[in-house]
Amino acid sequence: MKRLGILLSGRGSNFEAIAGNVAAGRLDAEIAVVISNRPEARGLETARALGLKAVCLPSKGMEREAYDRLVVAELKANQVDLVCLAGFMRLLSAYFVRQFPGRILNIHPALLPSFPGLDAQHQALEHGVKVTGCTVHFVDENLDSGPIVAQATVPVLDDDTADSLATRILQQEHRIYSEAIRLVLSGNFRIEGRRVLAR
Repeated sequence: MKRLGILLSGRGSNFEAIAGNVAAGRLDAEIAVVISNRPEARGLETARALGLKAVCLPSKGMEREAYDRLVVAELKANQVDLVCLAGFMRLLSAYFVRQFPGRILNIHPALLPSFPGLDAQHQALEHGVKVTGCTVHFVDENLDSGPIVAQATVPVLDDDTADSLATRILQQEHRIYSEAIRLVLSGNFRIEGRRVLAR
């Protein structure tokens, strides 16, 4: 069975959705380890409550690659096949990405390439778009720029705030992240240029 490593920095709602799909048999994988860079991350408590291995590796004050070497060592010690970023609020170094080529997924609350980086929902409202959504993509050495595995759209309502929009986007994130993980673990895809195509 394929082994997932989840990286998170906060509440970990996408992690919870993935764990729920694993537990229900909708995702043929196991969660090998949950790692956070923040000791107070609620996702660590959730992982422990679910009986999963939860590890805190505090990043405060550490240089990026030095920290990433610690995380990579922990992932490799747990024989992780696929790394899933679930609200992990750190940019990965080139070193990290090279350790897991084509085996790191991220979810972003916008339709990439629109609105990369932080506060994507706020960016969408400021820009006046009528539709936004979320994107699961492979992680490469640049910010929010790897090949796109899955996307879902969410309409922007006239009375939306960043919070109300984020809540509706999150519902779609919870749905498509596990679908994307299932596809990647199946190996039934190929990458042509930037396009992820089903085999």
